Amino acid sequence: MAKKFAVIGLGRFGSAVARALVEKGFEVMVIDTDENEVSALSDLATQSLVLDATDEKSLRDAGVSDVDIAIISVGQRIDSSILITLLLKELGIKEVIVKAVNSLHGTILKRIGADRVIFPEREVANRLAESFVSPKIFDYIELSPTHSVVELAAPKVFFGKTLKQLALRERQKVNVIAIKKKIPI
Repeated sequence: MAKKFAVIGLGRFGSAVARALVEKGFEVMVIDTDENEVSALSDLATQSLVLDATDEKSLRDAGVSDVDIAIISVGQRIDSSILITLLLKELGIKEVIVKAVNSLHGTILKRIGADRVIFPEREVANRLAESFVSPKIFDYIELSPTHSVVELAAPKVFFGKTLKQLALRERQKVNVIAIKKKIPI
């Protein structure tokens, strides 16, 4: 069964997330207080609602408790994001993901029950900076301060060798999780 999402706050980030989820085939409920923002996504979303997500009754009446995952992106309105997070957890939403604007905001969100706190600008900036460290790095995802997933071009010394011959785990403390072969055009 496909997961159902609610995206609350339809600024640049929230709208982009909602569009991406719809493109992946998920059911997406979009919510914002701005009728123009909601209207812009009404043709794509499963359900489009103009409502104040800080109002528990409005959330309950809209059926938000039926979604599996809620993503909160209410911009700089820190107080609203905290209240919406708390309300969604009380409504029993299994996973609540919230965009934070700074570290203190993120700490508060975690303490009140946010399952995941994201800092989109910081995460994109880190990925961009990593791409400059080595031009052979195509993508970089930090999982923790000590673990990352990195997509990179294999050095020529790797060509024609098996993973066992390279012994990357033993020599470099690296685990290969996938190999993408170049397909000639």
